[in-house]
Amino acid sequence: MTTSNRFDAAVKKLYAAFHNNTLNPEDCKQCAVGNILDNKDSWRHMTEIHGSTRLNYVGFVHLNLGRRFGGYSPQELLEIEASFLRGCGYHLGKHFCHKPEHYKDSVILFNGLCEVISKLCQLDNMDDVMDCSKLFDFDRGHKEVLTNSF
Repeated sequence: MTTSNRFDAAVKKLYAAFHNNTLNPEDCKQCAVGNILDNKDSWRHMTEIHGSTRLNYVGFVHLNLGRRFGGYSPQELLEIEASFLRGCGYHLGKHFCHKPEHYKDSVILFNGLCEVISKLCQLDNMDDVMDCSKLFDFDRGHKEVLTNSF
């Protein structure tokens, strides 16, 4: 499978952050996007609410100027962060972001990373590398109800 440079770089940084215990959804420098952007938090000024996918004025300016950060547009960065937070169990709303109690647990962080990798694949129009249904020849879209005929 061919991947983009931005995908490869993002996954390497996220892998390192996870294994170095420097992944923290409550720190804009150590969250998914913070790690992708070399532990910088300037991206947080592109929205008003943590976890929102709505760009604010600053975000729209960067978007309209065609700026990219780590290879990603401002809108893509917000979508990546929102996927990470949802994967970590956060409840995201239009005007709020509610964090779970154990947001730094390694299992929760791993779930967040899985969501981010899936989002990165989607943004690059590639098959989801986290989807193992093909290995088992299983179609997630088809739900079959088995009935007991005994």
